[in-house]
Amino acid sequence: MDENEHAHGPIMRLFQVTVKEGAAKKLLSQFATTSADVVQNEPGNEGYCFGQGVSVDGDRLIFASFWQDLDAVKERFGEDWQNSYLPVGYDEMIEEHSLTHIDLRNGWFVRLNPEG
Repeated sequence: MDENEHAHGPIMRLFQVTVKEGAAKKLLSQFATTSADVVQNEPGNEGYCFGQGVSVDGDRLIFASFWQDLDAVKERFGEDWQNSYLPVGYDEMIEEHSLTHIDLRNGWFVRLNPEG
């Protein structure tokens, strides 16, 4: 990410994992508690979501946090902001992981109410 061009945000910090066999349920539970605690109530955090792939992608999980701008991400995660932050115990559940920062300022629409 070119910091000068894409620093304004909002920014999605997308953590993607492939879990070890049988670890999906436990890691999703950790996302709801430990990972949520890492981001919620932090300056510049606008929320988070997490989920599991369906069907053949059931071993793929994501945790996405949303930030006002890149400065907010850097404030929370420091100089190591471009690397995944793995709370204690996550390594034993994860086969592989990646982290991507996405500039959302050019398009953002979410409708979560299926009846709306």
